[in-house]
Amino acid sequence: MSDRGQMSAWAATGRPGRDERLRPVSRPVPEPLDGEVLVRVETCGVCRTDLHVADGDLPVRRPGVVPGHEVVGTVVASRRVHRFRPGDRVGIPWLRATCGECRWCRDGAENLCPEARFTGWDVDGGYAEFATVPAAYAYPVPDGLPAEQAAALLCAGVIGYRCLRRANLPPGGRLGIYGFGASAHLVTQLAVAQGAEVHVLTRGEAARRLALDLGVASASSIHQPPPVPLDAAILFAPAGELVPVALAALDRGGTLVTAGIHMTRVPALDYQSHLFLEKHLTSVTANTRRDGEEMLRLSSRLGVHAHVVPYPMRRADVALDDVATGALTGVAVLVT
Repeated sequence: MSDRGQMSAWAATGRPGRDERLRPVSRPVPEPLDGEVLVRVETCGVCRTDLHVADGDLPVRRPGVVPGHEVVGTVVASRRVHRFRPGDRVGIPWLRATCGECRWCRDGAENLCPEARFTGWDVDGGYAEFATVPAAYAYPVPDGLPAEQAAALLCAGVIGYRCLRRANLPPGGRLGIYGFGASAHLVTQLAVAQGAEVHVLTRGEAARRLALDLGVASASSIHQPPPVPLDAAILFAPAGELVPVALAALDRGGTLVTAGIHMTRVPALDYQSHLFLEKHLTSVTANTRRDGEEMLRLSSRLGVHAHVVPYPMRRADVALDDVATGALTGVAVLVT
């Protein structure tokens, strides 16, 4: 298959269900625009956000978009780019472009840019043989870092890291993690390595075993209270009914961070039980390029290792369904 011919890919339909949400397609290999590189995809992580795009939980921005925003591959062509050359390994993340001029961009909060565009939502992503990315928003991938590990860090790792930053966890503090999928098992390693006392609450027995193997202080059912009051908590499960549960588990002045791009309805909160005593409730929206750079450096320094489950690209529909049903622990990655 030539670099300027046709390629195999998966397109989102907006219809939930394993046999409905994705369809195999043949598309022209994309041409890089000014400032972009064309990447031959080696691997692409499978994210819950891909599921929300494919199922139609998120508003359609590009009909039939190719999902995937944890892409690792090799540059094969570019247009007016000096940062990368053919043969360089790069990562393509969720954040694809920002205006660079609004007050959020100027203040270092480019993830809040109203004009932000995202890979696998606004523009075709990595469930394909080739993908493009603006060079300014791609990450260099070290030669010694396996593609599957790099893919996991590009979204699951970066979002988890931003959540940890926004949690305001004091040194040696008690951190609760609700839900234990791709992001959670990576941020757990960061938090434990930095001296936090981590308590995991999740529904899956296999996930609880993995959490204990990673050195957490406790791992229990998501509906049980943690054994100690929490200084901070991160809610990775897209279940709004867990917001009051996690808030009630916080100690005085604690912070709850909600991590998902989509969540089911949050029930009514009781002021005295859930918000009084200066508790904080905040969300995370995408990430900045600085977050990604810091996460990659910290992961290398602290030995963060993703538990990856590889799937061939031709079985992307199966991988996404396994994410939907909670049938796997760790990060699903598609391999070309």
